[in-house]
Amino acid sequence: MKALAKTLSALLLSLAMSSPVLADEVVVHAGTLLAQPGEPAQNQQSIVIVDGVITEIRDGFIGGQGNSTDRRVIDLSDQFVMPGFIDLHVHLSSQAGDGRRTDTVTMSDADVALNASMYARRTLMAGFTTLRDLGSRGEPLYALRDAIRANKVAGPRLLVAGPAITPTGGHGDVHGYRAEILEVLASPAVCDGADDCRRAVRRAVKLGADVIKVTATGGVLSNTATGTGQQFTDEELRAIAETAHALGRKVTAHAHAREGIIAAAEAGFDSIEHAMWADEETMKILKRLDVWIIPTVYPITYVGDTPEKMKQGPLKDLPPASMAKLLELGRQPKDMTRLAHEKGVRIALGTDSAISPHGENAHEFIEYVNAGLSPTEALQAGTVYAAEAAGIADTTGSIVPGKAADIVGLGASPLDDIEAVLDVRFVMRDGIVFKQQD
Repeated sequence: MKALAKTLSALLLSLAMSSPVLADEVVVHAGTLLAQPGEPAQNQQSIVIVDGVITEIRDGFIGGQGNSTDRRVIDLSDQFVMPGFIDLHVHLSSQAGDGRRTDTVTMSDADVALNASMYARRTLMAGFTTLRDLGSRGEPLYALRDAIRANKVAGPRLLVAGPAITPTGGHGDVHGYRAEILEVLASPAVCDGADDCRRAVRRAVKLGADVIKVTATGGVLSNTATGTGQQFTDEELRAIAETAHALGRKVTAHAHAREGIIAAAEAGFDSIEHAMWADEETMKILKRLDVWIIPTVYPITYVGDTPEKMKQGPLKDLPPASMAKLLELGRQPKDMTRLAHEKGVRIALGTDSAISPHGENAHEFIEYVNAGLSPTEALQAGTVYAAEAAGIADTTGSIVPGKAADIVGLGASPLDDIEAVLDVRFVMRDGIVFKQQD
């Protein structure tokens, strides 16, 4: 009977999440509330939510009688409550493992959309109420974004870049197939020369891009022996940044090598993804120009941070050109994050999930603490700072009146032990409850 009851309960929860109902007025009783990471947590607080938006926060646990209706009360009096987590670098269209390279030619857009929906929901259940997808087939992810926004499917709020802007043969282009196959599969966001790059940015925005992602340097997983140095020219990078900003979009650069990081920063980019080989001089430039770093550390722990571990890990079957670049990394991402923190460069959370499994994104918080950030600073990176870096701080990132009710409940305080971020018991996005457990 217990097994049957458990099965029925899981089914009902699944149905509720696939067809969420938004109550007019809700009050959440928070045992401990960290409304804005960086400020002190408060005990016994009530969060009042109307039509998915936070309207007020009160001391104590208020009752269920509201201004116009009976409030639905959600009891999180035994939980640590804080803003929903934000990950600024994921790839929902895939996940590392067998078949990833052949997926390009075997999976339809419908397949991609369904897989992305599965990964999005998995990440939502881990407490991430906002994600930024930085490189995928555009149409399936745009459709998923819009379906989530319309509450047709369960998932985090999505900001979608679509295909990354890349030069011919660059990290974001397609590699490793016969010449005639490459002609068919070539990225739709390839551009060469400043004017062509302006066109590519305009086309991306026309097709639905919320943010512009650019492969400013080579990358580890592209199947080409071209290293990780700068691939776009300085003039091309300036044209991309100017056009993106003119069209109201943030622009972020995949950048590994020092020269490419500096070139993107000086071209006016808002943030740098990875920044693997940034040194002290690079950090001074990033701080002076007020450019964000999104470090993406956890994938290195996942695949292995020594050559021996990498050769036996989940990416052991990489093509030789990619494996050679992977083996150069070692602990560099972790050391770079420590250096960025020491030099005062602003850090926002990103995971590059797809390399590491979707749903394990919260491990990035732990990596930041291991790199020298305090628990408070790590939590800021994945909430208020991530919202600011993405340009959505007026919508989410903290629990304050006027913002979306993006809320998670944890079993313990991550201020005492950062690993508490792995014990997510409650998830609300835009006032809709997607996960609730005792």
